[in-house]
Amino acid sequence: MRNLLPILTVLAAIVGIWWLAVAPMNVRPALDIAERGGAVVVPEGSVERRDVSVFKLMLDNPSLVAAGYDLKRPRLPTPAQVGEELWKTTGAMVAKGRAWSKRSLIYHAWVTLQSTLWGFVLGTTVGILGAVAIVYSRVVDMSVMPWAIISQTVPIVALAPMIIVVSNQVGIEGRGVPKAIISAYLCFFPVLVSMVKGLRSPTGEQLDLLKTYNTSGVQSFLKLRLPASVPYLFTALKVGIAAALVGTIVGELPTGAISGLGARILIGDQFGTPLAIWSALICAAVLAGLLVTLIDITQRVTLRKMGFHG
Repeated sequence: MRNLLPILTVLAAIVGIWWLAVAPMNVRPALDIAERGGAVVVPEGSVERRDVSVFKLMLDNPSLVAAGYDLKRPRLPTPAQVGEELWKTTGAMVAKGRAWSKRSLIYHAWVTLQSTLWGFVLGTTVGILGAVAIVYSRVVDMSVMPWAIISQTVPIVALAPMIIVVSNQVGIEGRGVPKAIISAYLCFFPVLVSMVKGLRSPTGEQLDLLKTYNTSGVQSFLKLRLPASVPYLFTALKVGIAAALVGTIVGELPTGAISGLGARILIGDQFGTPLAIWSALICAAVLAGLLVTLIDITQRVTLRKMGFHG
């Protein structure tokens, strides 16, 4: 409960701000609909209201503000509307035995999760191997590390189409591999940086002590450097899994995919259904939270068995 209370407090604040933001975001379409239904709106005509601030419109039409909370196609849906849409595309689908229907967010989340996990494994592997090479080779440290840092300045939305085109040119078929590569691209850097710091965390005295025992480089790595880097690795994995999920969703946008949370967001945008967009976004946030929580539990168990405390 001590850890849960701050989380619930922040969540309540976010929902409260979200709910308050619905009125100014939806007041213009609400007034347009009310005016077409015969209500008196100040000022009259959507053209005249175009240059009027949303807050003045709310003050001039207080009785119509509530209509913005019940629009079928709102600019910003209410938390209740998003929750209802989430239930329709998850729990209700399960109850009907259609959990793997292409209209179910469970199906789309599974498609995204598969590429996320592949990208996470690939990015983590590359990050760990790169960190080992950097720590043990000054040449690699001076040549690879700057390029690894520079690579993160390239916007992923610009890089994703390039990866897809190159993948197609080299004969990689399907959309899963390019998405996994994009996911790995965002994942590997935090793992690389944290592992470099972790592998270098043993002090000179600890390394000298192992030398007095005539330990080899491999033994020094396995018995000192690698165990010392484990807390750093798990911290990076929490960031990496969330980044991998973002990379997969971004990778689904330019591929023309029809499955996955990113495809769901894109289709919702194309067909003007904000509820589909928001439900997919919330589903992605929940999925990221579950993945980070799973890694956190694994971290606690692993560090406890290794003798780390606190």
